[in-house]
Amino acid sequence: MARIIVVGAGIGGVPAAYELRAKLGPEHPITVVSAQAYFQFVPSNPWVAVGKRVRKEIVVELQPHLEKKGIGFVAQSVSVIHADRNEIGLADGSVLPYDYLVIATGPRLAFEEVPGSGPIDGFTHSICTVDHAEKAFAAYENFLQNPGPVIVGAMPGASCFGPAYEFAFILDADLRRRKIRNKVPITYVTSEPYVGHLGLGGVGDSKSMLESEFRNHDIKWINNAKTSRVEAGRLFTTELDAHGNVVREHEVPFSFAMMLPAFKGVDAVAGVEGLCNPRGFVLIDEYQRSKKYRNIFSAGVCVAIPPVEVTPVPTGAPKTGYMIETMVTAIVENIAADIEGRQGEAKGTWNAICLADMGDTGAAFVALPQLPPRNVNWFRKGKWVHLAKIAFEKYFLHKVRAGSSEPIYEKYILKALGIFRLEEK
Repeated sequence: MARIIVVGAGIGGVPAAYELRAKLGPEHPITVVSAQAYFQFVPSNPWVAVGKRVRKEIVVELQPHLEKKGIGFVAQSVSVIHADRNEIGLADGSVLPYDYLVIATGPRLAFEEVPGSGPIDGFTHSICTVDHAEKAFAAYENFLQNPGPVIVGAMPGASCFGPAYEFAFILDADLRRRKIRNKVPITYVTSEPYVGHLGLGGVGDSKSMLESEFRNHDIKWINNAKTSRVEAGRLFTTELDAHGNVVREHEVPFSFAMMLPAFKGVDAVAGVEGLCNPRGFVLIDEYQRSKKYRNIFSAGVCVAIPPVEVTPVPTGAPKTGYMIETMVTAIVENIAADIEGRQGEAKGTWNAICLADMGDTGAAFVALPQLPPRNVNWFRKGKWVHLAKIAFEKYFLHKVRAGSSEPIYEKYILKALGIFRLEEK
């Protein structure tokens, strides 16, 4: 018998639990531990923030669905990981032992790195969680009564830029629908060295395409933006050139602002000696296994991945859904092999695939592999992407409720995008 604990119940953690249960016999207990009692489909949060979705549409209460599959569930945060004695401590002081630990916590949102940022003690909003998105929507409703300038973007050190672009275009479309877009100047403020960098060094023609879209939608931008602080109605950022020299100091006014923060590892994970890099992200080998603790595996945003390139303002590399899906599958295969006394050889596919909504259209990009030079470097725009993202949302939520271990990206999205044909060419 092998006791397996999955810490985290997001896009990585829940599929990991389902795939482990499908792969392993019932004699191996699997337990999911999460600070929240629910799964939230994070890619839908930009819609929540403008009222296109409500919480109940993108949230699934986990316990009944996990229990149907014979998976235990503990709705508590992890306070400490004792990797040397194979146990985790929970918020209530109890302890859970494990033989294998899968860390899929996602990130800690490092709002403290820019004073005045964040939806709790600061002046900017976030769409990183459904709670934050709901709070953003409440502020947006008030904003609509007295519209003014808007800032959307990403702070220094941010790594997941797609949602910021999505939100800028979704917001633009909603304001046009309400016929008040003319009252709302929008500025995109980003740590990226150029529009369309995406933390990936650009993908295909993403730079010129997104610049063109910003011009067509009357969205101004400041890139290489080293945002230093936020005050009520004012964001302070320093624009740098390609060599890191100061180009201009900006004091950007706003009536509403959504700025994605930098990510760090969650405290309980970051506190384990030898497990993480200085930012608290888990150091893993090519088999998703900790380099120090051989029975600890990790997948998702909490994994340490180096930036694609050095940039004047720090930018991280995103961990997209397809990458996370393959990380999870590799973990499951390697734990099963280890239990059977075999050498695990499964590896995640570090490729980037993203479907980004733009209000009434959308953009899709594919980077195979994520780090250039690439075999596939593809970026397209069209109404079909908007529809594909809606379909993806519905299917992923169905998968969570049904307890399915089916790989979505490999079976459906890659084929829908025609990537196999692209690779053959």
